[in-house]
Amino acid sequence: QCPLSNPHLPVPVLQAAHCQMIKDLSACLQGQSLRVDCRYENKTSNPLTYEFSITKDNRKHVIHSTISVSENIYRNRANVTMQKNLVCLYLQSFTTSDEGVYMCELKATNDYTGNQIKNITVIKDKLEKCAGFSLLIQNTSWLLLLLLSLPLLQAVDFVSL
Repeated sequence: QCPLSNPHLPVPVLQAAHCQMIKDLSACLQGQSLRVDCRYENKTSNPLTYEFSITKDNRKHVIHSTISVSENIYRNRANVTMQKNLVCLYLQSFTTSDEGVYMCELKATNDYTGNQIKNITVIKDKLEKCAGFSLLIQNTSWLLLLLLSLPLLQAVDFVSL
């Protein structure tokens, strides 16, 4: 539940857009690639635009984006996958020269409250290896459904005997 920032505003639709928010930004090493997970809460079915960038030497460098143009040095090394409530950046051949402050910026179409931004500082020696748990989390509902349906399946088998 998102609390209303100003309950006296006459337009509740704009208030709901405030709930479009980045919940978590995390980074890990997957083999030789950097993976940056940008988890968000989505309260709208509007299309989502994103931008992953890095700030180093006080300059912002766009790595992968649907908002602006990516820089050449990252274009062939970066790709992004989108799932429900998760946008993942993969940066191949990650080295210490790719260290810096990574930023995830999300914006929903027709969301007038501005972009959602979250930063994470990425240092190669401090990165942990990506655990397989994210795959498990995505499949949890499927597994839960299977487990819940087992007694039902057994009951059906019993009836058919």
